[in-house]
This record gives sequence, C-alpha cells and structure tokens, in this order.
Amino acid sequence: MRDRSPWRYPARVVPLAFLGAIAVGTGLMMLPAARAEPGGAPFVTALFTAASAVCVTGLSVVDTPSYWSGFGLVLLTVLSQIGGFGIMTLATLLSLLVSRRLGLRSRLLAQAESAGLLGGNIRGVLIRVALVMFVSEALISVVLTVRFWVAYDYPFGRAVWEAVFHAVQAFNNAGFALYPDSLVRFVGDWWICVPLSLGVLAGSIGFPVLFELAREWRTPGSWSTHTRLTVWGTVLLSITGFLVFLAFEWSNPGTLGPLGTPAKILAAFTQDVMTRSGGFNSIDLGEMNTETIAVTNGMMFIGGGSASTAGGIKVTTFFLLAYVIWAEIRGEPDVVIAKRRIADETQRQAVTVALLGVALVAAGTLGVVLLTDDIPFDRVLFEVTSAFATVGLSTGITASLPASAQVVLVILMYVGRVGTIAVGTAIALNTRRRLYRYPEERPLVG
Repeated sequence: MRDRSPWRYPARVVPLAFLGAIAVGTGLMMLPAARAEPGGAPFVTALFTAASAVCVTGLSVVDTPSYWSGFGLVLLTVLSQIGGFGIMTLATLLSLLVSRRLGLRSRLLAQAESAGLLGGNIRGVLIRVALVMFVSEALISVVLTVRFWVAYDYPFGRAVWEAVFHAVQAFNNAGFALYPDSLVRFVGDWWICVPLSLGVLAGSIGFPVLFELAREWRTPGSWSTHTRLTVWGTVLLSITGFLVFLAFEWSNPGTLGPLGTPAKILAAFTQDVMTRSGGFNSIDLGEMNTETIAVTNGMMFIGGGSASTAGGIKVTTFFLLAYVIWAEIRGEPDVVIAKRRIADETQRQAVTVALLGVALVAAGTLGVVLLTDDIPFDRVLFEVTSAFATVGLSTGITASLPASAQVVLVILMYVGRVGTIAVGTAIALNTRRRLYRYPEERPLVG
C-alpha cells in the first residue's frame, strides 16, 4: 500500500508548520492582553508582527515597545525563539531525512560533506543545537544585564528583562528592539553593540559550520568545502561591507559624520554585521547615502550561512556561483574548490535558489510600487530585500505602507524564510537517475 503520509515529503511539512505557527501567533497577538492600549490589535498588524517574529525578520508596522504590552513582548520573544530554533532544527532534520532516503554511497557522501553532522541521531543533534543556542543567549544576557544595571542605572529586573529580550533577538537574527530607535542610543557603546553583533554572527553562520569549527578550528586545511565557503566568504563579505560603509558614510551628517573615530568604527562594524540578517540598527538608515543602500541591498540578499537563523540566498550559494562563473570563464570542465569537484546537481540547486530569489525580490518590489505612491524606488527595493532576506532593517517606510503592501511583505518574509529550504530539499528528494539520456544540443547563449 502506498504511503500517503505527508511526512514522506518534508518539503511540504516545513511550509505548513510555519503557516501554522504564524496563524497561532496572529491569533495571540490580536488578544487585547497583548496590546498596551485598550482593544486588540488589527488583523494585519497582528499578522505582520507574528510573521516577522516567526520568520525571525524584525520588521514592524508599529512602535514595538509602546504598542505591545508586557504580555505581547513576551509573546514576541517566544515566537522569535520558536522561529529561530525551528529554522535551525528543521534545516538539520531535513538534512537527516534526505540522507536516510538515499543509498549507502550517497549517505556516506552526504555525511562526509556535512562534516559528521548527519552522523549523530536526531535527539543528539537537537540537544547540541539547543545547548549552543541557550548558552549563547545566556552569555549575551549576562553581559548586557551588567551593562544596563551598572552603566545605565536600570533597575535589576528591567536590566535582566531587556538583556534577555535583546539576546534572544540577536542570536535568532530577529532584530526586534525595546527602543523606538533600535540601538541608535547605544551607537558608541562597545559593551552593548559588540555582544549583540557577536550573537548575530553566531546565529547566522550555521550549525554545521559551528560544529565543525568546534572540532577542527586549529586545522583549516581539513575543513569541508561547505565550511570553507561559509567562513572565508563571511570574512570577505564582512571586511568589504565594513570598508564600504566607512568610505561612503564617514562624512554623512545623518549617520557617521557627527561621531568620533572609535564610534564610527563601531557603528560601521555593527551595521555591517546586522546586514547579514541581524535587523538591529545603530544609525538612522533613512539617512544613508544611495550608494550605501545599494551595497546593503546586496549584502542582505546574500545573507548568512546555511542551516542558520539568517536569511538570504546564503553565503555558500553566492560563492559557489562565483566559482561556477570563474570556471566557465576559464573554460574548465569542472568546478573545483579546494581540490574538490562540485557536483552538477549542487550547481543547479545554487542557480535555482539564486534566480528564484531575484525573481521574488523583483516581483515583490513591483507589487509594492504599484500599491504605494510617492515612495522612492530605492526605499521600496530596500524594504522588499530586507523582507525577503528576513533581515528586518528598514529606512522607516514600513508603517506608512498600505495594508495591501504590508501583506506583500508578509508573503516575502514567509517565502524568504521557508522557501529556499523547501526548494532545496524538494530538489534533493526528487533527484532520480534515468537509464537513458536525450541527444545533446547547444542553443546560442549570450
């Protein structure tokens, strides 16, 4: 008898699971107890907030600290934690499920490529994921609690609450803040910005990489291809973004201009890290130069590491495509990275994910432009890219968008979060070997 269970198709289960979480979150956010003022939140406001939290984005159509009650903020924290934990867990579980559907040879290859992540049982993987997540959040919380309590004279209870809230948001790359200006008031505070930035980096690099680095950080030569692409790609993008941000914004009176040199360096570092999917901002993004906005769009679209809380098309996808282009320019028959040949199937998956991302951003931008008036195109593109890549950075136009345009952003956040995982898994599960091949033909290209 044919197995009709939906669990045979994990690529279907993940989107449904996230839809369910968003639906439940929307219902809870509409409760009068979740809002600071009398009455419940409107449907679109609750939907947008729940989707932004579950998809660990951080975009908001209201002023988070003043609009939501204490219960609402706790609910926001829980939804962000579930979204972040679920993303990494489901990505890992999907990898495990895929490997179990393959033959022994393919399973061994998948295990080698993932540097042993698939070798453990599901329970062991979940425990390791949870341990890394909660230990990281605890360390960030301790540092922030001491800073809020000692330097800013917060009552101890408030210091703990705000530290935990922002630590959860940082590691899960959600980006909600308890201040109307996000982190702008802490733009020169190293003890606030650096721990949050490190939390974003830890959450965005991906668990396969974290687990491998924990074992083999002293021997980079033995790293897997995935870890090499993720680590060195992240370093390259971070340095590039940092230098570009400093160069373009150094004298901008609306961003880095009024700051001293140490604060400028810290602000550039913080904002560069946050474009990976962090969502916090320590400067007014609406005052950035057009050139900086363009570079930030690119960084957001690329995103962070695979099997992480970050969004975007992922660092590995971007740099794998760069190697594909380089091999084609040089006329190489194979794409080779660190003496390892990249499978044709993997190359096609990377092209598929990247082109689908471009198509979604283009369609979303067109949709929002058609639904709005008098909003500059570069601001719309920034907002749409931020939603698709689940970054949460905004130039300040989110709340002014009509409800229909906000729904477009909700769809982009949802598809951007679960879409690439679902598509990648569906391709892997549907891969089959034909016993025949059609005659070859070469259409003109270019």
